[in-house]
Amino acid sequence: MTRNLSGLLAPAAAVLLVAVVVAAVAGAWPPFVAVESGSMAPEVERGDLVVVTSIDRFPWGGLVGAAESDAPTTFGSPGDVVVFDPPSDGQRPILHRIAFPVSAGEDWTDRADPALLDGDCATIAACPAPYDGYVTYGDANGEYDQSAGIAPVVREEWITAKALFAVPNLGWFRVGADAAIARVGLLPTAVGFGGLAAATGGFGALLFGRIGARRGARNGRER
Repeated sequence: MTRNLSGLLAPAAAVLLVAVVVAAVAGAWPPFVAVESGSMAPEVERGDLVVVTSIDRFPWGGLVGAAESDAPTTFGSPGDVVVFDPPSDGQRPILHRIAFPVSAGEDWTDRADPALLDGDCATIAACPAPYDGYVTYGDANGEYDQSAGIAPVVREEWITAKALFAVPNLGWFRVGADAAIARVGLLPTAVGFGGLAAATGGFGALLFGRIGARRGARNGRER
């Protein structure tokens, strides 16, 4: 029984170890974000897994908006893509691009892209800026988050990580794991996914073993 349990937990422990190593390098926990919407398409699609780092982690430190001349290219466009979590909106964390920083009391629509605005400062709730922060947007949304009412001006302390790169479709595993943890808890989920990984690996080893044995037998007969 103990041996069987160890076999189930070993794959889960290996996955956790990889995550810990990535987190140590990136300086963020968790070091991955599973994308659940298409707001950053086409470069980042729903179901992708995005590797993230701490916003002050060398050499990726600092926050640079798309409108700045020295903006890095992230997911095919200028500007840092960040994960932020407004404390009172009841949503899951948002992965969007920084447009530019704003100061408290500023009419930031004066330097905004008109194509990404729906109205002027008099009609946008987040304008003038109520505090220092950032204007943000999803690449596929066609409008600033603060203009569309998706999020208020983003305070720097709400930003939990910065995106580095995305792995296509690998985020579906994380989405499923999050749903399972919410439903049954962490330990049963780890055991379940570990068992699934162990069973898949065992089946694969058995399959390839039988294929190898058949090839060996066939070669023996041909000789």
